[in-house]
Amino acid sequence: MNAPSRLDTTPRLEDYPYRLSDNVRFGDLDPNQHVNNAVYATYFETGRVTLMKSPDYGLTPPGLAWIMVRLDIHFRAELHWPGTIELGLGVVKLGRTSVTFEQVVFSQGKCIASATSVGVMLDEATRRPAPLTAEIVEKLKPWHKRGIEVAPPST
Repeated sequence: MNAPSRLDTTPRLEDYPYRLSDNVRFGDLDPNQHVNNAVYATYFETGRVTLMKSPDYGLTPPGLAWIMVRLDIHFRAELHWPGTIELGLGVVKLGRTSVTFEQVVFSQGKCIASATSVGVMLDEATRRPAPLTAEIVEKLKPWHKRGIEVAPPST
């Protein structure tokens, strides 16, 4: 019996509402002259931190912080220097204290890497997870990944 055919799971940049550009740096390369696998974690961090810490979006209220608790990377193609990259991010799930993101790195219109990451809101005083506030849940709505129904966190 044949296994069912897989749907195309190649990410599309337009499905990720939060986007920014960055440069591939010479220092990102490994001895094989392509971007080292560890550097992708930094690219994904740049996308998350730029969104979550920007005062323009109000996603990190005073006394609270975000910590990453999971990062799962899918390497799809080689990336070389010099070049520019487009980073994309979309919210795909809200937990009681967490946000799950899907993230991508594109270069020249091609998805080079994708990731799923989970951030947890932390109370800076107690160093314990803090529930997402209704205000933060609302402020995350513009960043929901296109084509995904993101349910509000269960209480």
